[in-house]
Amino acid sequence: MLLYILRRLAVAVPMVLAIVFIVFVVARLAPASPIDIILGGKGTPQARRALEHAYGLDRPILAQFGAYLVGLLHGDLGRSFVHGQEPVSRIFVRDFPVTAQLALQAFLFTFLVGVPAGLLAAYYHNSWFDRALMAVVVLLVSVPSFVLGPLLVLFIAVRLGWLPVSGWDTPASTILPTVTLGARSAALVARMMRSSLLEVLQQDYIRVALAKGLTRAQAVWRHGLKNAFLPVLTVLGTTLGYLLTGSFVVETIFQVPGIGYESVRSISARDYPIIQATALLVALIFVAVNLLVDILYGWFDPRARLTGGSS
Repeated sequence: MLLYILRRLAVAVPMVLAIVFIVFVVARLAPASPIDIILGGKGTPQARRALEHAYGLDRPILAQFGAYLVGLLHGDLGRSFVHGQEPVSRIFVRDFPVTAQLALQAFLFTFLVGVPAGLLAAYYHNSWFDRALMAVVVLLVSVPSFVLGPLLVLFIAVRLGWLPVSGWDTPASTILPTVTLGARSAALVARMMRSSLLEVLQQDYIRVALAKGLTRAQAVWRHGLKNAFLPVLTVLGTTLGYLLTGSFVVETIFQVPGIGYESVRSISARDYPIIQATALLVALIFVAVNLLVDILYGWFDPRARLTGGSS
């Protein structure tokens, strides 16, 4: 198992560096620069050159990237260009707990809604419940969060007045962002759980269990659920990474003060240090989640250690 984990890490580290480098270069190829935002288009050429020198933006890109990597090795994520030179690490420490809470709530919603719905749809296969659930699944998978969010705000918050329109200061204000972020993932998990369990129910050991006198529900619970859950585990793992990064759009819609909302504003302001730190965070999240899924896969199914994992 240790060798298996080390092999996965050997692939993950270069991938993270490549992602950070691509974002580093692409951010600097944008038409405007943070100097334009800071000066507001009114600065003199001398003031512009002075700021570029102060922020190190007058150096070659490779030299800037090298300095950035040296800072990372010392735990320095840089300082924000538009937040008064505030350390990016301090901004992340302040805002990331909100993003993590939103993602975890959406993940819990995904699990508690998606898995039972998929189980019931498979158990009552071809019933009205199964057909209705699959129709809802197709609808939710097709509707992106930037469409679903405003619709929920319009009908539930504005017309019915049941929940706040935006914010993150009360438990009620977290419901709409959580549902918006977790709805599509719950639909995907429900569909995967349904198809996986239907496949398992066709296996010979399920027929043997039924022949021994177990009810269909007992056969599913005792023998089918564990095997049917393995493919769902992969979906849940990738879903967690998606929820942490997909929260950027949802945070912007509902004015949630998390990393996503701050990152969207930083892109508009060309705040390179925050953009780079966000890309690094997203890459690390996906690598960590995929590694965790691979470890769980290798734990539950030793054959995965020989085939290179689930992802």
